[in-house]
Amino acid sequence: MRVSGCIRFLLICALAVTILLPASGCGTKKKAKKGPTIAKLREKAEKESSPDRKAAAYLKIAAQQFGSGDKTGAKASANQALDALVDKEGKPAGEANQLAPRMVEVADSLALVGDKKQARKALEAATADDFVNTIEDAVRKTQVLAAAGGIYGDKAKGIGDAGKAKELLAKANEVAGAADERFRAEALAAVALGYTRGGLAKEGGDMVNALVEAAKSLEQPRAKAEALAAAANVKAQTGAKDEAKELLKEAADAAKSVERADGKAFALIAIAVATEANGDVKGALSLLKEADKAANKASEPDMQKMLVERVNKLTMEFSKKK
Repeated sequence: MRVSGCIRFLLICALAVTILLPASGCGTKKKAKKGPTIAKLREKAEKESSPDRKAAAYLKIAAQQFGSGDKTGAKASANQALDALVDKEGKPAGEANQLAPRMVEVADSLALVGDKKQARKALEAATADDFVNTIEDAVRKTQVLAAAGGIYGDKAKGIGDAGKAKELLAKANEVAGAADERFRAEALAAVALGYTRGGLAKEGGDMVNALVEAAKSLEQPRAKAEALAAAANVKAQTGAKDEAKELLKEAADAAKSVERADGKAFALIAIAVATEANGDVKGALSLLKEADKAANKASEPDMQKMLVERVNKLTMEFSKKK
């Protein structure tokens, strides 16, 4: 059974950025443990057996460096993550199904640390037709194109190229429309999130009705909650606040039925983000408190840490808008 891969994938891309920023404030606070040195982490990264794992290791190093104020070191490590994924000619060093999502994640981090040129290089490699078109799964292909489009369009933490963003998001929407009906909502939700991150919600308005129709037919509660939240986010950013409010209510109802703690946290985070976009900061903060409780019950330590950090970051961000 598929599990809302689009939200998880896009959240992980966001966390490649969020984790680079120090988090504090809300959430469970645990005594910090002294971790391995950068030199030890580099040594471990070089021993990783695959390009994907090596890139992931260097992204962790970049996060640690950026968090300690070493932006130059973080930029260098993010570039090493990219180097792990491409050959000497700048071509991907493996199959798109595995490497394209990681390349988008690396691009996200490169853009944040200020290396937009290299971020663009990573996205160009990830979305090149002869590479991305080898991804057979329509949902995964949509995720890659939509996430890349969002980074291209994001003026604050991305590249700020609206033209390229529109091009990739249009492709993503086309691929999503051809996805198997069972998974179409998941694909369309990825497109919606790409449009909202890229500041192009108005351009994404036409596909929202298809997303809502597909989302309402979903039986899996987490997938339904996240898809409806994605649709509500677009509605909110195009000024259709009453419609967004109705969708958010349906999303919240669906989230109540999510059994896994990490799944509930992901769903509540998605709803909180859309709720804040719709102008209800108080409601968004309330949802983040629920997400924090669920996140701290996640069984996997790494997942728990990632989710709690995301909740903390959003809580800080939203609290400034009260």
